[in-house]
Amino acid sequence: MTVFGEMAACVRAMADERLRVAVIGAGAAGLCAARHILAKQDLFAPPAVFESAEQIGGTWVYREGPSVTEDEFPVSSSMYRDLRTNLPKEIMAFPDHAFSSSLPSFIHHQDVLRYLQSYAERFGILEYVKFHCLVESVKPVLSTIEHERVTWDITVRHARNSPERVTERFHAVMVCSGHYSDPYIPPIPGMEEFEGCLLHSHSYRSPEPFSGQTVVLLGAGPSGIDIALELSAVAERVILSHGKSPLSCQLPGNLFQAPVVLRLSRHSVTFEDGSEHRVDAFIFCTGYNYRFPFLGGDVGLRADKDLLYPLYKHLVHARFPTLFFIGVCKTIVPFPFFDRQARFALAVLAGSCPLPPTTRMEAEVEAEYRCFLGSGGRPKHFHRMDSLQWSYSRDLATAGGFPQLLPVIQKIYEMVKASRVQDIIGYKKINVFILGPEECRLEKGTGQRAVLQPEALLEDRGPATSSANQVKTDTCCVSK
Repeated sequence: MTVFGEMAACVRAMADERLRVAVIGAGAAGLCAARHILAKQDLFAPPAVFESAEQIGGTWVYREGPSVTEDEFPVSSSMYRDLRTNLPKEIMAFPDHAFSSSLPSFIHHQDVLRYLQSYAERFGILEYVKFHCLVESVKPVLSTIEHERVTWDITVRHARNSPERVTERFHAVMVCSGHYSDPYIPPIPGMEEFEGCLLHSHSYRSPEPFSGQTVVLLGAGPSGIDIALELSAVAERVILSHGKSPLSCQLPGNLFQAPVVLRLSRHSVTFEDGSEHRVDAFIFCTGYNYRFPFLGGDVGLRADKDLLYPLYKHLVHARFPTLFFIGVCKTIVPFPFFDRQARFALAVLAGSCPLPPTTRMEAEVEAEYRCFLGSGGRPKHFHRMDSLQWSYSRDLATAGGFPQLLPVIQKIYEMVKASRVQDIIGYKKINVFILGPEECRLEKGTGQRAVLQPEALLEDRGPATSSANQVKTDTCCVSK
């Protein structure tokens, strides 16, 4: 019997007979984890979902003011007012819950939040979310009751200024707190001298305050490009500074590209090519640090800016295999990806998907990391998936015994990726139509859905599955 099979057998012999799983965060990943825990109530007790904010949604909740709740808890709000998704809703949806067919493919962030709310309502998740609860510590406990298996003590506080703290014990923990709360700001010579507006994209909300200004953005990732395009509508000049190959598509006439910033002075920026420009504002679009303040040194997790180590399959703590990190990977189709990871984690806990011994998992993580670096990869890209996400997702589904993603999901992703490269300004006007498990159509338009797409076209075309955690209308999956 596997370690997790022994754990499951031991726990079922106890009074409650079911595994208790804590979920940290009620954003998309946390809601997905809770949904699948609830689908296996023969094995798992209802989840405890700890959320520091007053509502679900995580990073999809837009906040104009300071990043704190009414209880003065810090919350992660990196959403800006006019953000529209850079992936079409057809491949953003969870496999068992479609977006409204009346929406365009590239949707406003409010539509995503409403979608998450409908997901939580449909699967009865809200009653298990503990709002205004800040997780202060997650500690491993060697339990003799559990045949010396590790359990977890989680201490939460219900208000920052309240002395009330509650500690509960769980058999497993799913960390779903995201990685968009701690902005990374690289040191640049002269930063302290700069007298213009200096901020991170985390604090950016709308373009109007930059009207008529010259603005430099450092970083040409999704946020950097998106914000640069927004600013070009109101700013006098926008300079996108980055170290990548220059964007070759058409850009607005007042949007320019420049090499990496060398230094700042009181009113100007000097770039690596020696050019200098007078600027009014400087925006860091330089990403975020991984940060888990509730985890102490006893967990043995290395959390750098871009690296969590040692995570087996970018998901399972190799030394504590009842501690899971859902959604730390980047450049993915997020909601389907979370679904894969959550279901794999639960298969591990249920004992149906045995993991290798700890020493072997650690060795595999180390070997994968060394191979990645040896092939020219940079540490900051170790958790970046992009085209690797498809084989990764297939591996999880095969090992975990749940349906694969439809092949059309990958096809749409790659087609949209190509469209983005060719037309960074207009690609979000595309509408996507799924015609079958491997067929789709992309139509250029106004960005509004001109023709309603029947929900049947989004449904599973494969044979019915008998899996207990699979609903009848799986919109992005086919059975194995």
